[in-house]
Amino acid sequence: MSASGVLSFTQQGWEQVLAKVKRAVVYLDSACAESLHWGCGSTRLLEAVGGPDCHLRDFEPDAVGGGAKQPKAVFVLSCLLKGRTVEILRDIICRSHFQYCVVVTAVSHAVHLTANHVPAAAAAEMEGQQPVFEQLEEKLCEWMGNMNYTAEVFHVPLLLAPVAPHFALTPAFASLFPLLPQDVHLLNSTRPDKRKLGSLGDVDATALTPELLLQIRCLVSGLSSLCEHLGVREECFAVGSLSRVIAADLANFAPAKNRKKTAAGRASVVFMDRTLDLTGAVGHHGDNLVEKIISALPQLPGHTNDVMVNMIELTALQTEEENCNVVAPGCLAQSNDTTAKALWEALLNTKHKEAVMEVRRHLVEAASRENLPIKMSMGRVTPGQLMSYIQLFKNNLKALMNHCGLLQLGLATAQTLKHPQTAKWDNFLAFERLLLQSIGESTMSVVLNQLLPMIKPITQRTNEDYSPEELLILLIYIYSVTGELTVDKDLGEAEEKVKKALAQVFCEESELSPLLQKITDWDSSINLTFHKSKIAVDKLFTSLRDIAGARSLMKQFKSVYVPGNHTHQASYKPLLKQVVEEIFHPERPDSIDIEHMSSGLTDLLKTGFSMFMKVSRPHPSDYPVLILFVVGGVTVSEVKMVKDLVASLKPGTQVIVLSTRLLKPFNIPELLFATDRLHPDLGF
Repeated sequence: MSASGVLSFTQQGWEQVLAKVKRAVVYLDSACAESLHWGCGSTRLLEAVGGPDCHLRDFEPDAVGGGAKQPKAVFVLSCLLKGRTVEILRDIICRSHFQYCVVVTAVSHAVHLTANHVPAAAAAEMEGQQPVFEQLEEKLCEWMGNMNYTAEVFHVPLLLAPVAPHFALTPAFASLFPLLPQDVHLLNSTRPDKRKLGSLGDVDATALTPELLLQIRCLVSGLSSLCEHLGVREECFAVGSLSRVIAADLANFAPAKNRKKTAAGRASVVFMDRTLDLTGAVGHHGDNLVEKIISALPQLPGHTNDVMVNMIELTALQTEEENCNVVAPGCLAQSNDTTAKALWEALLNTKHKEAVMEVRRHLVEAASRENLPIKMSMGRVTPGQLMSYIQLFKNNLKALMNHCGLLQLGLATAQTLKHPQTAKWDNFLAFERLLLQSIGESTMSVVLNQLLPMIKPITQRTNEDYSPEELLILLIYIYSVTGELTVDKDLGEAEEKVKKALAQVFCEESELSPLLQKITDWDSSINLTFHKSKIAVDKLFTSLRDIAGARSLMKQFKSVYVPGNHTHQASYKPLLKQVVEEIFHPERPDSIDIEHMSSGLTDLLKTGFSMFMKVSRPHPSDYPVLILFVVGGVTVSEVKMVKDLVASLKPGTQVIVLSTRLLKPFNIPELLFATDRLHPDLGF
């Protein structure tokens, strides 16, 4: 198995799609576009399409149909072919002149049977048959207006967006986020009294909503395809309640039964709930340039993991704001540029200072190769210095084209270094360090009272002060790192003061950000009364209490806080680090919190016999491949930490980190306060 298994898996999938797109109108949904973006690049798709009259289009209700000279369409979709998705397909085809339609879905036929309520026994008998796809092929011909036209529907597992050889994301599952205790109350509202759930520890597949269960099955199907590509039989482990459901579903995924029997290799797949440690997700400990870039620069439209790089500096246009939309933005993903890709991987794996110097070195070498009049300068790298190198390429089209990927990464670095958010990064870090010391020396009520003077209305805030969204990030940090709370009168009073101050700040905002609109359930601050704002803030603090208690069911991984002593300051120890250290512990103890999910009767018998006989259960360090899947998002620093830790604890083990999305601090409040966690939109 190659080290770049996630990349070859993605590229192999896209090759199957590219073989179908010649001279076609190609419709992509956002998740598939993101997989293409990181895996092959849109230029590879454009080359495969060829011809002057062919187009790439968003798959959406208002998408332009195919004209009289466009007889062929290819639809590349990440979702189930059901409900609203099929309606959009029908509407696009009916207003077009297609004679040949290909529909590619990233969801396997087995999952389509599940979605159509076909019993497992009946589905097993249909092995090798694809009735759902065949029925849709007939419908496509009907919508094209002639049953003799050609229609194809097939499955390609376009699950991943490979960010690096050892790291990939699942764009179609960017909204998948572990459950909180408040979700248990919602699940209980539809359950009879005798079957009420006591806590998150009681949650299993039967307790979840049909939509969430189906979303998990779609993910599991894709992960099973990845294991097939890697040639491994997986042993599944879980840390956390939602991870336990996902791991159990993968361990018992019926369509994978035959694959597992013949697989030559073995791998451990360990799932972990993000909610068990939100400190690392909202914190600023990560000394990594890429983390700062994705926090500072605006998101690339339609993407969850890439940013827009302003390219106007390389044009003759003035740099006024109104011109920014005239030039297409650059981005971080450089899948077809070898030099830029090498720099990108270096940025992922080095500290901030080294990364910035690496960007400068690459720019200097590129300018030298193009014989551009470069003036060497040593010492500290500044945004101005980087811009002076980049502008050397400005009027040289050949040099621009040769180094386009590198220039995008160079501009992203320069724009981040001079961005106000980057200056604030250090302020956050200083305050987080202060908080860590305070938590060890004071009660939670004292810590909250320290935060109180920092909650200022818009009329009193300067650029140095924290916005309401930034205060939420600090609150999430405080509650997550502190862990289980001792609720007393002092804490109640301190929380009430903070709640009132926040509620007042929300009311006085000149306009509510999308996040504050979601939290307050109100579009404008003009009509937002203090009473309504306070109700929203009370709900917010319910979530914060849930975050503090997230590790209460853990027996081993109860804390991420390391108290200080006379030689060391108090610090934060990431849960991911604790999990990896436990996996590769030299004494190989049976971890209580890393649960092995049995797959069938044999494993259950082993578990039973182990109670009175010496039967060794699978251990996550048993196999040469470790796939670590963080449910709910991961940061660049965490990925680097895992990679370095595995290399030091058990050299030779191949580690692959997967996650639902790449995180920046502001993502966490959005995911926490999402209203569709239990009822995800599956496109139907």
